[in-house]
Amino acid sequence: MTEAGPAAATSDSLWERDEEVAVVVRAVDALCADGSSSGGLLVFRGEAGLGKTALLAETRRIAEDRGCTVWSARGGETLRSVPFNVVRQLLQPALVSLLPEEAREYLGDWYDVAGPALGIADPGGRQPDPQGVCDGLVAAVRRLAKRDWPLVLLIDDAHWADQETLHWLAAFAERLDDLSVLVVVARRPGEATGESARHLDTVSAAAGRPENTLSALTPGATAGITRATIGAHADAPFCREVWAVTGGNPYETVELLAKVRDSELEPTENSAGELRALNRSARGGGLVARLEGLGIDATRFAWAAAILGTAISVDLVAQLATMGHDDAARCAALLRSARILTAPAQAHGRPDGGDLEFVHPLIATAVYNSIPDALRTAMHGIAARIVTDSGLGAAAASRHLLQVHPDDDAELVDQLRDAAREHLAVGAPDAARRCLERALDEPPRPDAHARVLYELGCATLLTAPATTIGHLQTALAMPGLDGPARVDAVFRLSQALLHNDQLEQAVRTVEAEAARHEEGPARMRLRAVQYMWEGIHAGEAATPGRSERLADLARTCTGRDNSERALLILRGFDAMTHGENAEEVVELCDRALVNGRLAPGLGWTDTEWGVELLMMLGSSYAYADRLDRAENLFAEALRTYTTAGWSGGHLALANAFLGLAFRRQGRLKDAETVLRESLRLAERVGRGLPLYWSATCGLIDTLLARGHVEEAWATAENYGFTPPYPSTIVLPDTRSVRGRLLLAAGRTEEGINELEAAEKAAAARGGHNPVLAPWSVDLAVALAGEDPVRAGRLATDARRQAERFGTDTAIGEALRCAAALETGQRKVRLAAQAATYLEASPCQYEHAAARIEYGLVARSAAELNRGLTLARSCGADGLATRARQGLAELEG
Repeated sequence: MTEAGPAAATSDSLWERDEEVAVVVRAVDALCADGSSSGGLLVFRGEAGLGKTALLAETRRIAEDRGCTVWSARGGETLRSVPFNVVRQLLQPALVSLLPEEAREYLGDWYDVAGPALGIADPGGRQPDPQGVCDGLVAAVRRLAKRDWPLVLLIDDAHWADQETLHWLAAFAERLDDLSVLVVVARRPGEATGESARHLDTVSAAAGRPENTLSALTPGATAGITRATIGAHADAPFCREVWAVTGGNPYETVELLAKVRDSELEPTENSAGELRALNRSARGGGLVARLEGLGIDATRFAWAAAILGTAISVDLVAQLATMGHDDAARCAALLRSARILTAPAQAHGRPDGGDLEFVHPLIATAVYNSIPDALRTAMHGIAARIVTDSGLGAAAASRHLLQVHPDDDAELVDQLRDAAREHLAVGAPDAARRCLERALDEPPRPDAHARVLYELGCATLLTAPATTIGHLQTALAMPGLDGPARVDAVFRLSQALLHNDQLEQAVRTVEAEAARHEEGPARMRLRAVQYMWEGIHAGEAATPGRSERLADLARTCTGRDNSERALLILRGFDAMTHGENAEEVVELCDRALVNGRLAPGLGWTDTEWGVELLMMLGSSYAYADRLDRAENLFAEALRTYTTAGWSGGHLALANAFLGLAFRRQGRLKDAETVLRESLRLAERVGRGLPLYWSATCGLIDTLLARGHVEEAWATAENYGFTPPYPSTIVLPDTRSVRGRLLLAAGRTEEGINELEAAEKAAAARGGHNPVLAPWSVDLAVALAGEDPVRAGRLATDARRQAERFGTDTAIGEALRCAAALETGQRKVRLAAQAATYLEASPCQYEHAAARIEYGLVARSAAELNRGLTLARSCGADGLATRARQGLAELEG
């Protein structure tokens, strides 16, 4: 850049930013060209003072000149603990223009999910899922963006945005392909850590291009700014010293030149030595000294403004600084003239109606840090009271309460607990956690200490299981947690242990607590939870005799309350996994329902029992050939979680188990669709969890059924479908599916080894259901050539177990296995029997396979055509190909 001014710049901070401005112009022009074009994302990265804010202001000017709607927001260093702060700022222009009924119409089903987070709706009765709230915010912005095209979103100081906003921004940035909106983000490098840094990295990756990194000004550009500001007579040595003193930082250059102009310093080589002293007065300790030079009242006013951080109105600052309105107005004018405060810039106007903001975040930080520690703490306490008295609620005051020194204040503990509840109600568990952890530092009174730990454990259950374990174990060891709350704490502790891969300890925890109680509802619930965790354990060696004890207990249950209903479900699931009579399994499950529906308190979003219990219920129906009931249950789960905005692990599980029901029915295309969605959601929660295994295993099983072996193998490779397997039961059975995959891929020896491992695992569990874990059928067919004796024994055992279980599917599959090992007319008879049984089964894929196999051995075109029709309706491409080949051979 030469010393001539920037061609399109309207600010000194835009010198040598032609390239960045050109990037903005191209992006805005692309946005305005076509309302159906995909969205754009620009990320500008640079250290403090390099002109990021000026570049966003120029982006606003360019966009508005082209008729765009522009919404903007800015992060704040002292506001990072305020959940949804930045996204609320961003949407404020759209929200204030809508009447409540219009907002509900625009947001639709997402209104009740995202509305509380945006502050436009009251929280609902149940605690929302944070991932669901994030998805609701994505949907809200998408719908509003379509209304206001062409729309540009500006986010300044994103490194200081709250974590909830960054979670939304990362999700939104990944979904811009079909939305015509331009998002421009400015951030400093290295300021964000942990989850916030991860979200910002996701945003940068979604941009699909390298970040635009701003650099310092060259000496030539600095000279150009100097002469444009104080006159063309500024000589070269003076200009060079300006660059040396400021390091080419545009903000520092502008501030220094303002001081030069105010001091009437002659811009010559002789006075260049005074520039360093002037520069020090514009930053750090020099800024503080300059502030103090304005007087004690102005200093108090600036301190109060720094404490507030946002909503800096003269009246509010006057209250916090304990001064009259006239004095406050005079101080505000003085600080504006000193370039410490200014009127809010349009590019990052606040939704809170503030009159003032700091000229630059560097000034805000310097002023805040200059407040003596004790006074800063006291001022935060006063600010919390002012916010509370104004009716904004405990959550709004909590960011100030977090800064108050611990002082054994029971009232402050109550305020923080109230704030935590408000944060949880809008889907901000991290904010709730911070409040409760601060309450523990106070500390709480002895009679409330255990309750605070319990509430903290509930807040961190899904986000930090290991931390939750410590909080709940400590709470349970203290007095003050009794009755239903203690039982619930034990249940949540066992859940945290389960999610932390400590299933054995989870079982022992509820077992020990149950022993402390007399017979009654509490003990019944705890025993049911114990059996539930034991029931989903992949191995049963640690709990011998469990099934017998559970059966004895279930015999006394009539389903009069939810504890008894839970035991009936657990007994039904246990009987199903062990291959006991399917009619008895269904009868046990039916007794757990009320008029054919889930009982109150046992719904999909009720937290007393957890989702695992209902998944067991639906799975029992699915494998007992009551697929209509299984589908109804899992479809209800999907509807419930979608309506409630629970789009994390719960929705992933609902899709996985609905996919299981579709797979069992033979609706393979539908199964593949929902299982892919389940896997997408499960990946957001985290790889390696049981729900992730369920989605992956179900999808691979479905792809194999469709005959898409290469795709199934690629899926297994991509998603890590290899040992070691999780400690919990996964449906469908992981080893059986892995063994079937290996056989289909031609890796016969490895497939046999995997199926033999499934055999050992089933023996350890006492599992004898050949439909739930079909390893015996596949292993028998795989061994038919090299070990026909063992293959025959396996087929015989499979048929005996199938007849014990008694479903048409189990018996038909066992007959298919037996037919595969035979020859001649016996093979034909067994194949015919298998087709007959499976025709009565609700599992249409298996019926199609049996019908085609019968057609092949009987050389019947009619049977092959029946099988081909069934295979096509199922989406079983491999079976359809096999049938067509058989027909072609017959015709030949």
